[in-house]
Amino acid sequence: MVQKRRAGAIFSPGSEGGGELALLEAIRRRAGQISSSKSGSRIRLGIGDDCALLRPAKDEEIAITTDLSIESRHFRLDWHPPESVGHRTLARGLSDLAAMGARPVAAFLSLGIPARLATAGSDGKRWVDRFLDGLMALAEEHQVPLAGGDLAESPVALADIVLMGAVPRGKALLRSGAKPGDRIFVTGKLGGSAAELAALSAEPEAFASKTAASADSPHLYPQPRVAQGMWLCKKRTASAAMDLSDGLSTDLRHICDESHVAAEIDAAKIPLAKDATLPMALHGGEDYELLFTARPSTKVPRRIAGVAVTEIGRIVRIRKGRPVVTLLTDGSVVALEAKGWEHFAGR
Repeated sequence: MVQKRRAGAIFSPGSEGGGELALLEAIRRRAGQISSSKSGSRIRLGIGDDCALLRPAKDEEIAITTDLSIESRHFRLDWHPPESVGHRTLARGLSDLAAMGARPVAAFLSLGIPARLATAGSDGKRWVDRFLDGLMALAEEHQVPLAGGDLAESPVALADIVLMGAVPRGKALLRSGAKPGDRIFVTGKLGGSAAELAALSAEPEAFASKTAASADSPHLYPQPRVAQGMWLCKKRTASAAMDLSDGLSTDLRHICDESHVAAEIDAAKIPLAKDATLPMALHGGEDYELLFTARPSTKVPRRIAGVAVTEIGRIVRIRKGRPVVTLLTDGSVVALEAKGWEHFAGR
């Protein structure tokens, strides 16, 4: 029987023995390394009580996002190192905050794992410890404290991350602000995660030996564009924005739907990652770059906080009988169907 525990309460002090309480106490100690730092100034009370207490500034709004990662759906234990699973779990939530220009404030982790993953392996470390290595390293990089969560034994590994961020009141980047004439931009390069996933599925052992320890792997260790999102928000540069998690073809359609506009993309301008094809860049997903629009008169720099920015198209009016999103390629115009990731859609 799984005992239900509330956020914050699960990380209360435990015994010196093994099992759940010892694991929770270990997590609490690790979380405290960030919670006690300067980044925790908005957290009045973190791990140890029934709830965490946050103290937002009066001129800010709170942005909240949640992402669920499930074994065999979002990661595979035989393909993805535990550090990568932990990193990717937090990166997905941080990318959502980045898309709205929010500054990370606190993270809450609900973790379900089989008992074997809480037992030391042949290398002397538990899977769960290595998972936390990856998650906490990224948390330290972005100074986001772990303020609570939940823990349970589960038949499959799963992790649900809740991220809270702060954004200046009334200035959050939204999907609904694009207008005809706006230009379309992306940060970084696209298709890298899909290209690496293809290599991983084809030769898991060869891929793992080559990239498992590399922080430059766009699939194993994607880098959420938090600094770039905050810059776009502060400078009021973007008219609409979101992160590229499901693929350009699908995510651009979201902006079009929310803004009641259409879009044209120039295939030749899409920045391709190493080994990526155009279909990978259009439909692959999990790039966690930013997709944003800007007014025609807005000056958009070529780089933001060290990351390249590329103009790839423009927003146009919806026309009867014309696709919502079109792709300009080889002198022709074709409909760009949303073929990115969508749960329950068979893709």
